[in-house]
Amino acid sequence: MSIFKDGLIRQGASSAAAGGSVYSIDQSIRFDDDTNNYLSKTPSAGADGGKKYTYSFWIKRNTLAKAEYIIHAGSGYAGLNPADYLYFDSSDYFRSWHGTNTLVGTRKLRDITAWYHIVYAYDSTQSVASDRIKLYINGEREFNFSTASYPSLNATSYFNTNVAHYIGGANSSASRLTSYMADIHFLDGYAYGPEYFGEFKKDTDIWIPIEYTESYGTNGFKIDGRDSSDLGDDESGNSNDYASTNFSADDKVTDTPTNNHGTFNLLEANLRYTTTLSNGNKTIRFASGSSGYSGTRLGFFRSNGKVYAEFNLDTIHTHVNADGVVVFVVDDSNDHVSAGGAPVAAYLGSYMGVTGQISQGTVSQGNGSTWNTANARIGVYVDIENGKGWFSKDGTVQTVNGTPNVENGTNPHFTFTAGTTVTVGCGAVHTGTPATFTLKNTADEWATTPTSYTAFSTKAEGEA
Repeated sequence: MSIFKDGLIRQGASSAAAGGSVYSIDQSIRFDDDTNNYLSKTPSAGADGGKKYTYSFWIKRNTLAKAEYIIHAGSGYAGLNPADYLYFDSSDYFRSWHGTNTLVGTRKLRDITAWYHIVYAYDSTQSVASDRIKLYINGEREFNFSTASYPSLNATSYFNTNVAHYIGGANSSASRLTSYMADIHFLDGYAYGPEYFGEFKKDTDIWIPIEYTESYGTNGFKIDGRDSSDLGDDESGNSNDYASTNFSADDKVTDTPTNNHGTFNLLEANLRYTTTLSNGNKTIRFASGSSGYSGTRLGFFRSNGKVYAEFNLDTIHTHVNADGVVVFVVDDSNDHVSAGGAPVAAYLGSYMGVTGQISQGTVSQGNGSTWNTANARIGVYVDIENGKGWFSKDGTVQTVNGTPNVENGTNPHFTFTAGTTVTVGCGAVHTGTPATFTLKNTADEWATTPTSYTAFSTKAEGEA
């Protein structure tokens, strides 16, 4: 599902399926332990006492090195009984628990810029022990486990029984999920493999979703988050709705497996100084405690077309440094984050908030408007096909070297080799009260909608 380029990740499962059809997942649900949100339901007991079922879901992680419970059933949590659950452990392995650690993976799921598809099929009626639980990640069955303790023949599970079930965490605020989830399916009485939910994109090893068209069983459900006022609504036709707790309407998001969006790269967040990511890795706070500067890029890079993003300055930077707050554009050739302050040669272009200076590399192009004010909105236009870029403040493209025009390409603020793979980011000095930014990376979030520019996402890149 991922495409690796020079150690950076451009990813997404989004394309025509092998058979030529297209299945689009249009929204996902944002789970965030800061808001303690989750879905819950106590179903009736399954006809077979929890002996056969399937969970299928897509998940995009927003944090690492933290125990996170994805799906949970029962009264216990955090390793306590009685309970069953599927979760990521603090070492980033996927685990299942049925009274004890049942399966513990051996590969770390640490790609926080990509969507993973997980299918968990439980069938304790199988005569061969290793067939009683089958785990698939991105269409391939996992066989390597540091622990593999399969249930006994006809063993019942807490899943699909008359106990409380949770999606997005356990029945306690401990270990709540911080991730996006999409296309969540539960099948009552069926233990199905990934071929019912996805397939490999033609002539590639990229796993993409397909529409599930088979039965759900009595307790089965499909939760896809299409109703922002009822994110746990069951779309299978069974009316097995889950209650939504502590969600808001904006927890329905358009970051999905078929249109993966760029967010701040968690793996770069603390390369020089500690920062805090939240809001699905779209908000970044540059913590105080040092006079040094650091910046963080998006984990998604574009290599074609005209691309646009906005950054909202949520809280201002109180210490007057020339590079106090910066929005920048970079290519994928080296480390732009820990190299130093701004402007730096590693930046293709940058726009500093305290002075308003706009630069190409280290060369000033002049001063635009200053923007170290709360809720200033900084836009970034990058014409990759022609190697040109511009910055705007509150919808006004800045005039520093002639009257600019982002549509016809006149008087750019910076230039670069056409076709360069680029992304955007922001930075701040870590002293005083450092800034907080929120990325606006979809058209429905933009204060300005450029005519011919699209977002940092797989669909905009042309992978849909």
